[in-house]
Amino acid sequence: MLSLHRLKTLLPIALAAILIAGPARAETLTILLDWFLNPDHGPLVVAIEQGFFAAEDLEVELIEPADPNDPPKLVAAGKAPVAISYQPQLHIQAAAGLPVARIGTLVATPLSTLLVLDDSPVRKVADLKGRKVGYSVGGFEDAVLGAMLEKAGLKLGDVTLVNVNFSLSPALLAGQVDAVIGAYRNFELNQLEIEGSKGRAFYVEEEGVPAYDELIVVANAKRLDDPRLPALLRAIERGVQFMVNHPQEAWRSFVDHRPALDDELNRRAWRDTLPRFALRPAALDRGRYERFAAFLRDRKVIESIPPVETYAVELR
Repeated sequence: MLSLHRLKTLLPIALAAILIAGPARAETLTILLDWFLNPDHGPLVVAIEQGFFAAEDLEVELIEPADPNDPPKLVAAGKAPVAISYQPQLHIQAAAGLPVARIGTLVATPLSTLLVLDDSPVRKVADLKGRKVGYSVGGFEDAVLGAMLEKAGLKLGDVTLVNVNFSLSPALLAGQVDAVIGAYRNFELNQLEIEGSKGRAFYVEEEGVPAYDELIVVANAKRLDDPRLPALLRAIERGVQFMVNHPQEAWRSFVDHRPALDDELNRRAWRDTLPRFALRPAALDRGRYERFAAFLRDRKVIESIPPVETYAVELR
């Protein structure tokens, strides 16, 4: 056992060594985004700018993908720790055996809508019979539209599908189509109004599609013991709380981070997305995931349903 004299001798040496080494370095964590940086990612940016990640000893880097389909694949391959993705895509990837798991929720409601112009003769979904519907991505959007049409007594064959790529609003404004599926309620509706028109949205969760999380945080299902993951979610939760409590200051943090986004469209999108962020990002609604998986199976988007715990978890 060390004598008191010996302890007094060693203590200053140990303190000097700590001071020379400096404080412990923060853990670097790369987050692959689902798309270009926008208000949907507000809690991440606010957590950076307000120091919430730093308080968890995390140094976070946000990466915008060249291809939006790549982030979950890179996470599954172990080439990135975390990505922002979508609940519908997660079910498809999990059913295909990709080792990705939802660890948190960013946007807790669907953003997708079936959108028409306000002066359109389409006043209800049933009015789409014999009309053209534009879409960007086949597969899931077909399933969503099909469910909405069936609730209205129609089927997919009653409309003409037109691939408009990602030009949803322009296709509507040009009269190329009568409606578009997959338009975001926080962006396309505002974009139309800014351009002097007005849109009217049919919300998918009100028209036969089970509610789901639009944006989620995914990690490699084989690496869920990474201690950075719970810290990440704690910081995101603080980011959401700050946005709710201080919306204007949070907006300033967002545009200070990326000044080019300080425009009318993003200001409106920020306002409309704010109430949709998950107040408890780490919390998992297991039943919601089971219901949506069953929906995708019934719509033949996936063939089988893996156990929820293999692709969606609540970290503690």
